[in-house]
Amino acid sequence: MSQTLNSSPPSTTSATPKRLVIASRESRLAMWQAEHVRDCLKKLYPGCDVQILGMTTRGDQILDRALSKVGGKGLFVKELEAALEDERADLAVHSLKDVPMVMPEGFDLSCVMAREDARDAFVSNDFASLEDLPKGAIVGTSSLRRESVLRAKFPHLEIQPLRGNLDTRMSKLDRGEYQAIILAAAGLKRLGLESRIRAYLPYDPYTPAAGQGALGIETLSKHPNIKQWLAPLNDLPTLLAVSAERMVSRQLGGSCEVPLAAYATWSKDQADQMQIRSFVASTDGKAICLALGSAKVKSIDDAESLGLAVAKDLLAQGAADLIPNIPK
Repeated sequence: MSQTLNSSPPSTTSATPKRLVIASRESRLAMWQAEHVRDCLKKLYPGCDVQILGMTTRGDQILDRALSKVGGKGLFVKELEAALEDERADLAVHSLKDVPMVMPEGFDLSCVMAREDARDAFVSNDFASLEDLPKGAIVGTSSLRRESVLRAKFPHLEIQPLRGNLDTRMSKLDRGEYQAIILAAAGLKRLGLESRIRAYLPYDPYTPAAGQGALGIETLSKHPNIKQWLAPLNDLPTLLAVSAERMVSRQLGGSCEVPLAAYATWSKDQADQMQIRSFVASTDGKAICLALGSAKVKSIDDAESLGLAVAKDLLAQGAADLIPNIPK
């Protein structure tokens, strides 16, 4: 991809679409995301019939085990990819942090839309912050990344797995199964649940997962016209930031089995200066490798070079010793 920070999205060269089908998970948040993409496409192409194909994925069905134990976040996208392959759908909408770092052969991450708030959020009915939780309080999270930070900072708390879609997780909190839960702020905001957030967790030390808060649209490589139609929806600053983040994760075998964070931001003073913060930790939080990077970024190549440099820094610190199944 040759886009640069100062370039406009490539123009659509093929005829405008007549009909597009979006594959989506059926959770309320996933459907919000699909409907958002549908509405954006209908604004671009008023004559296009845009439909949504709702689907239940394996990741939605398996709720009694941690993702790291049953195949990782790829479980949320495989059924949607099957719908693309057999032509039931033209594009699939994902939370980008759920998209595997290496795309399967024949599939493209064709569009990255503008990012929502990337922070993690503290949600509780009885406590205002993590610091207010008493000894033994149960905190729910689906993320080994969050778990590692929580165990390091609050060893007196009990960290338990939390599965299910956003509404299911909130219901478990409201039933008293947890004293607090940690969720991505983006999902809460998108569903109008911002009022449930008691505190936003700072990027240091609660660095987000690669791609957190961004929406990604996947298509088949053999349909470049669909990628062209999606081009106006690309948000270039977000695309470049997540390209750096995903490169870090890709180099370190990023998956649900790795407590890995990577988050890139743009300098307020220099429009083309990107900073990135990344860490790899042990699940118990007792060991951590932390790397910071900064560079001028005007293209995807620049962004990926920055991500690669940060990944090399982490590996030089011994990050491979904390990551299962990565060559030492």
